[in-house]
Amino acid sequence: MARGDAATVGVALVRLVWTRPASTDRKDIREYIAADNPTAALALDELISEKAARLADDPGLGRIGRVPGTRELVAHRNYVLVYDTADDQVRILRVLHAAREWPAP
Repeated sequence: MARGDAATVGVALVRLVWTRPASTDRKDIREYIAADNPTAALALDELISEKAARLADDPGLGRIGRVPGTRELVAHRNYVLVYDTADDQVRILRVLHAAREWPAP
């Protein structure tokens, strides 16, 4: 084995996909917070992005979701990433405020 090969042995590449609803959620959250504090909006958006990126390394990181077939990861005390996994990808389905009723009745 060549030097450096050990780091890639057995590592599956998982692609992170943001669905349109999740991208819209993220944009809406950023714009809402930016109206009062642009710096906080940027910091929160970066945190959400970092937490989502961790799912590519460990798709099982979040808890079992409230909707069958989904998982949920707390990205911030006020925001939850709802996602699912299939084959070689993690799909971020929604970014929801923790106080929001999910799924909707």
